[in-house]
Amino acid sequence: MIKRLVFLFLFFYTVCFILTAYSYPEESEFDINEVKKDAPKVFLDGRCDRDYIRTEIPYVNYVRDRKGADVHVLITTQTTGPGGTEYTIAFIGLEKYSDIKDTLKYVSKKADTSDETRKGMVKVLKMGLIPYIARTPIADFISILFEEEVRPTAVEDNWNFWVFSMSLSGSFFGEKSYKYYSLYGNVSANRITPESKLRMSIYGNFNESNFDIDGDTISSSSDRKSFSGLYVKSISDHWSIGTWLSASSATYNNIELSISPTPAIEYNLYPYSESTRRQLRLLYRVGLSYRRYREETIYNKTSESLLSEELAVTFALKEPWGNASATIEGSHYFHDFSKNRLEIYGHVSFRLFKGLSLRMSGGFAAIHDQLSLPRAGAELDEILLQRTELATNFEYHVSIGFSYTFGSVYSNVVNPRFGR
Repeated sequence: MIKRLVFLFLFFYTVCFILTAYSYPEESEFDINEVKKDAPKVFLDGRCDRDYIRTEIPYVNYVRDRKGADVHVLITTQTTGPGGTEYTIAFIGLEKYSDIKDTLKYVSKKADTSDETRKGMVKVLKMGLIPYIARTPIADFISILFEEEVRPTAVEDNWNFWVFSMSLSGSFFGEKSYKYYSLYGNVSANRITPESKLRMSIYGNFNESNFDIDGDTISSSSDRKSFSGLYVKSISDHWSIGTWLSASSATYNNIELSISPTPAIEYNLYPYSESTRRQLRLLYRVGLSYRRYREETIYNKTSESLLSEELAVTFALKEPWGNASATIEGSHYFHDFSKNRLEIYGHVSFRLFKGLSLRMSGGFAAIHDQLSLPRAGAELDEILLQRTELATNFEYHVSIGFSYTFGSVYSNVVNPRFGR
């Protein structure tokens, strides 16, 4: 009798274990998938690691097009003073979530790895998506943890907000009849605070090409060296004043030495705090420059001092429908107003309708200020290798493209096998 009871107990326990281990997870998984059907549809727009986000935040539905989304996550970036990146993340509710809008920020340091940056962004994204998730059944499966905050303390910066950067590189290429090498170096020092901006950099580049044609060697080289400095003082949320100081030497432009201090003033119609989303800036500057030329110019000059002024208007906008920017610049020399330049350039990326986007960019310049053109002209090899500036009264560039995607609107799945 006892043996029968023990056998029945073991049999009953085994059946319960099997039912618990196999049947229940299937029912739970089925329930979760049903609930997720009502989760917010999210469209990610901007610079981010989409695969990582989809992996770390799997409880919303990701879509490829804004037209099918409940939440448009618009990510814009700008460089911080220490060389990091400030991510402005706008959460824009659509359709039944149109009353929910918010903007959060995440700042990465220059020394942060890409993994640290994406982890920080995911943390901010999770917080921003909570108000949308809270309106759906999947909110019942979300728990919120509180991490103890570090009390605010005064920042003690041993470097006084100075950031230094150095880079040096070289590239070499060769075959039987052609050899090429290029050397590049750059040193910069920046100090950026809310009240002021100071940037300084020294740059140098040297290129040389050698051609072996029927036993004869043809060599062509070019070099460019420059120093640039910028100081800007914040006056208000709309006004700034500052000055540039530049010194350069370039074989392409026939410049042996050019030194130019250029004070400037800028007005932004929108507050600078909104600069990642929209800008309308007017920049005026006037500069005095001294030039010494490598060769005598077409105006019989070996050196000269020049006074010039420039006005630039820039408009930039990033919205859910896409982004656009345009700049118009006009400049002239005071000694001869016919020596002037007018430039217009811009780009637009526009979502026409579901799945179809249009991208266009272009620019045009009316050029009447080429004072440094060498009187002797340019050799054929210098022209073909673009080693010397040529006379022109205009230049332009145009780019246009379409992209169209159709099929499933969802993009929840991440599969890294065999790469992309």
